[in-house]
Amino acid sequence: MNETLVGLTVPDFSLPGTGGVFRLGAHHGRAVVLYFYPKDATPGCSTEAAQFRDRHGAFAEAGCAVFGISRDGLKSHDSFRSKLGLPFHLLSDTDELACRLFNAIKLKKLYGKEVRGIERCTFLIDGNGVVRSEWRSVKADGHAEAVLSAIRAWQ
Repeated sequence: MNETLVGLTVPDFSLPGTGGVFRLGAHHGRAVVLYFYPKDATPGCSTEAAQFRDRHGAFAEAGCAVFGISRDGLKSHDSFRSKLGLPFHLLSDTDELACRLFNAIKLKKLYGKEVRGIERCTFLIDGNGVVRSEWRSVKADGHAEAVLSAIRAWQ
């Protein structure tokens, strides 16, 4: 079981992304949603990304930037982003820097075998870098709406 990160300040970190290098500290003063997902172009990850896409305007109105993170490389991210018409950027965590920082890696069963993979999880970080909400082991469908509802309640 993971310990909650709510209330903790996230150290500044950088990752390559589809919009260039992402640095958390560059978003000081603005809320950020980081959602971790297992793999580009898979059914659940496509559903989740499309739902964040469809609510992107509402996230922006709430003053919140959204970023997806997986271990896929930038070429895969560019293709996935283009295919779904995502208005937000995807971050590449091939070295698992952010995955370790947010405890997003876990052992999962895949076709009866244990494999290390990204746990579908999301973090709402306020403008001071403090984790305000987190969601663990989420279901892709409906998750973006739950995150948006939490942001509205928090504000």
